[in-house]
Amino acid sequence: MKTVLCYGDSLTWGYDPQSRSRHALEDRWPSALAASLGEGVHVVADGLNGRTTVFDDYTGDCDRNGARTLPTALHSHAPLDLVILMLGSNDMKPVVAGTAHAASKGIRRLVQLVRLHNWPVEQDVPQILVVAPPTLVETADPDFAAMFEGGVEQSAMLASFYADLADEMGAGFFDASSVARCSCIDGVHLDADNTRAIGRGLAPVARLLLGH
Repeated sequence: MKTVLCYGDSLTWGYDPQSRSRHALEDRWPSALAASLGEGVHVVADGLNGRTTVFDDYTGDCDRNGARTLPTALHSHAPLDLVILMLGSNDMKPVVAGTAHAASKGIRRLVQLVRLHNWPVEQDVPQILVVAPPTLVETADPDFAAMFEGGVEQSAMLASFYADLADEMGAGFFDASSVARCSCIDGVHLDADNTRAIGRGLAPVARLLLGH
C-alpha cells in the first residue's frame, strides 16, 4: 500500500465559497485524487484554513505556519511514499508576505523539511510534488479583496517560480491553474467542480511519482 500526504490550506480542506462551509468529502481534491489512483494507494488530506508556507499569521486560532506543523504531519502519517505540497495562496496576503517570490522561498523550505526529516520508521525519502495553487481572481467581496490586495497579479507568478524550484530540487511539479479556476465569489476558493478537477489532474503525475 502506497501512502500520499496532501499538505495544504483551505483549498485542500475543501472550503466552499458559496456556502462558506466545507465541500462534501467526495468533492475535495484529495478524495478525487484517491478515486483516480484507485486501490493500493492511501491518500491522507491535511488541509488547514489560512495555512501559509512558512509565515506566522496570528489572526487565526491555530498555528497557520506550514513549516512549523509539517514535521508533525510527516511523523503522524509515516511511512510516506509521496508528499504533495499545495500552499502559497495565503502568502499572497500583504499582512503575511504578499509576493510570489516569498512564497517560493517558503516552498523551498518545506521541500527541505521533507528531505531532512527524521522519520519514526525505516523508509526512503518520499517523492515530493510541488503544486502551484490556482491563480487568484478579481472579486467584488470587499473583505477578501482587501485581504488579498495585489494577490491576483502576484499569484499569477507562482507557477513560474514553483516550476523552476521543483526542477532545481528534483521534485515533481503541477500547475493547478491548468485545470481549475478560483470562484469570483471570493476570488480565492473553488467550487466543487474545480476542486475535483485538481484531484483528477494530479492523478497522472502522482501515479508516475509513485511508480504505480
